[in-house]
Amino acid sequence: MDRQKIESLWAHLHSLVVLAEAGSYTAAAAQLGVSKAAMSLRIAELERTAGIPLVQRTTRSVRLTEAGQQLVDETRASFATIERSFVGVRDLGGEPRGLVRMTAPVALGRQQIVPRLPAFLAQYPQVRVELELSDSFASLAREGFDLAVRHTSAAPDTHIAWTLCKTRAALVATRSYLRRHGAPHSPADLSEHQCLHYFRRGEQPTWSFEPIRGNGARQSVAIQGGFAANNSEALRDAALAGLGIALVPDFTAQADLQSGRLVQVLPGWRPTGAFGEHIYAIRPYSPLVPRAVRALVDYLREALRDGFRLP
Repeated sequence: MDRQKIESLWAHLHSLVVLAEAGSYTAAAAQLGVSKAAMSLRIAELERTAGIPLVQRTTRSVRLTEAGQQLVDETRASFATIERSFVGVRDLGGEPRGLVRMTAPVALGRQQIVPRLPAFLAQYPQVRVELELSDSFASLAREGFDLAVRHTSAAPDTHIAWTLCKTRAALVATRSYLRRHGAPHSPADLSEHQCLHYFRRGEQPTWSFEPIRGNGARQSVAIQGGFAANNSEALRDAALAGLGIALVPDFTAQADLQSGRLVQVLPGWRPTGAFGEHIYAIRPYSPLVPRAVRALVDYLREALRDGFRLP
């Protein structure tokens, strides 16, 4: 086959790759911005030139033949490289632009990320942000995220990571609860209280503490209480309702501690091991970071650089 003929089919090869990823002619056509009929014609022309079926069509789905899958496997990486190169060249000039797909934990996203996005979007009007809030760790590459905000003690080695700020846990309750039940004076006293803890399947509810001053030993105490949740906002709200003493991240308790609706419990002790110690922005490794992604990371680093100061 002559070179000119092969070059005329490059767009068709790309269409086959998109079809393999999309799983249907309708979805692939929408992604490429062409009609379903045009999409079908491209694949048909590619098959005529190859002289072998590349796609198995059924009433419900589209599957590649062995030859079609081999063709996709051998060309997908090249098309991805071309796309990255084009995005990199486009980003060399002008303002950051394009869509940034980001994921973040629910409480952190609602309380600390979302309130800061309007100023970012006003600064970069050609950037769009699509934010998915979830406390489950998604696979960034598999689910197509450009960026994730993570609350953890260490960023994964397999990703690019930027430290946004430090964070710590806060032990909090209402004054009315402490008046009714008495304020604990040591971690051991917590065994006599209603303790609102972050639920993790298979883990025994235990809190650990280190003294802030002096060289005292670390203390761990088995806790109990009438309410547990896997969301720190739910624990904060339960504490505000007077149900007990909650251990939550500082970013969840910050506003209510500053307003006086909550107070810190055991201020001479530092909770350890309950939550991550840093907030990171991470993304799958790639040679080039799109300018829109980099602009958002830089903005968040500046906006969160002081962490979450507690009274």
